[in-house]
Amino acid sequence: MSLLSHHRKAAAVAAVLGTLGTLAITRGPVASAAGTGKVLWTPSTSKGASSFAAVQCASGNFGVVKDAVKGNVWRAFQAAGEERCETLGPDLKEGDTFYLGWSSKANIEDTDSRYVFQLKCSPSTDTANHPIEIDILNGRVRLQEWDLDHVAHSLWTAQTTNNTWHSYALKIRLGRTDGTIDFWFDGVKQTFTTGSGTFKGTTWDGDRDYLKWGSYHPAKGNATNTFTSPVMATTLQAATAGS
Repeated sequence: MSLLSHHRKAAAVAAVLGTLGTLAITRGPVASAAGTGKVLWTPSTSKGASSFAAVQCASGNFGVVKDAVKGNVWRAFQAAGEERCETLGPDLKEGDTFYLGWSSKANIEDTDSRYVFQLKCSPSTDTANHPIEIDILNGRVRLQEWDLDHVAHSLWTAQTTNNTWHSYALKIRLGRTDGTIDFWFDGVKQTFTTGSGTFKGTTWDGDRDYLKWGSYHPAKGNATNTFTSPVMATTLQAATAGS
């Protein structure tokens, strides 16, 4: 074999080994396409409600439905007078940073507020309770942060209508006083009422924090939150790829 042929063969072997090394590094429990980051958690409509950590809903009021726009999605139906119909995501760890992405449409049959997303902490008393939440009230959707004294800080609002799909994405760093929030609505990065695109404050409290999607707050009318499978990921691109 000539010296040139030997060098070419060595280069080819090195390229293959380099590729295998890259695959080994990027391999994980759920890996997304190369260069887009890693999916850390997402429920599966094919597996059903058991792919959430828990479901807090009256029997038969939460499940998978077929949507003409989004395909198989989740439907949380909160009947009049019921406190909630919500699902729970994974427990979180203080200090972690992650992205969340999903789309949802709400149908609220009264003029009372509903929480459609919560970053919840436990215990509920003497804590921020729900350091981050998104609520809908009478055609207005709002993102709020609640501090350690359980005082709400409205960070952003927009108009919405019943049965209109919107996409949501959050970048969250979990901290009791030094947490941060970035927010995208319908694919556009939003500026908060503070004038900044990043809010710094409370995004963690209590002994245990976790995520919730659905409909919360008892009221006189029915409320339905239909949403795509939420995705927790290491990058915005991976979190929003399916929403």
